[in-house]
Amino acid sequence: MESARSVRGASPVAFVLGGGGVHGAAEVGMLRALADRGIVPDLVVGTSVGALNGAMLAADPGTAVQRLTQLWTTIDEQSPFDASLIERASTFARSRTHLHGNHRLRRLLLTHLDVRRFDQLELPFQCVAASIERAAARWFDDGELIPALLATTAVPGLLPPVEIDGEHHLDGGLVDSIPVDRAIELGARRIYVLQVGRVEQPLTAPRWPWEVGLVAFEIARRHRFVETMQRIPAGIDVHVLPAGAELRHTDTAQLRYRDTSDVPARIDRAAEVAGDHLDRIAEGTDEEVVPFAGPLADRGA
Repeated sequence: MESARSVRGASPVAFVLGGGGVHGAAEVGMLRALADRGIVPDLVVGTSVGALNGAMLAADPGTAVQRLTQLWTTIDEQSPFDASLIERASTFARSRTHLHGNHRLRRLLLTHLDVRRFDQLELPFQCVAASIERAAARWFDDGELIPALLATTAVPGLLPPVEIDGEHHLDGGLVDSIPVDRAIELGARRIYVLQVGRVEQPLTAPRWPWEVGLVAFEIARRHRFVETMQRIPAGIDVHVLPAGAELRHTDTAQLRYRDTSDVPARIDRAAEVAGDHLDRIAEGTDEEVVPFAGPLADRGA
């Protein structure tokens, strides 16, 4: 397999899949909309749950939507967070750092991914995790795939840090929640951004004590994406696909990380609105807007 660092072609296409926990189901709908219109990637880059979706895509692009739909619509049967209150309390008492072990997530990955190494993927793929010791992003693009996916999805407080090569890693969303800049660095000229809906909603100042932490978290997770989108180099097209979700940053419902009741509807809704968006782009009837950065005119080709 050709390394993601040397993606070639007249206009390489990248899919960038951002993090967002259970809301990552929306990315499956976006992938359906892209596939229905014959848009395929040359490169896949992902963070956290976006890396899980991205690895499934890179493993077998032709069947990815079907396999991901099956995974997400049956997630209750194999949830990585399917632990009783007693088990969660016991895990926290032993670890003092997290509520869940990552053994269920490992089992899910082993069940749904037929490949075990990056070089066995059909498409070049990279994912990112946060190195604790270096306080920096660590990108994975070779070697063992499952440990890298466990690292990029290691949500602080929920799942344990993952040790790789003597370093401990937490969720990639801490360092690059929607890694558009990485796709540009790797040579992509046309980029489709698959995100869970948060960046579609404007931030507002907190009004209540519990909103302070939520607003601060949202600034931390989205500022790099916003800054990247404000300085897209000329000649690069970036399309941010809508999720069709009203995922307000002050809504405490987003903290219900085990609630999968809306997964099928979330997939269908994202497929519809992302598809409509792609059709308007193709027809030239829709001015694309970067969230909080204005129109894409003069930023891309």
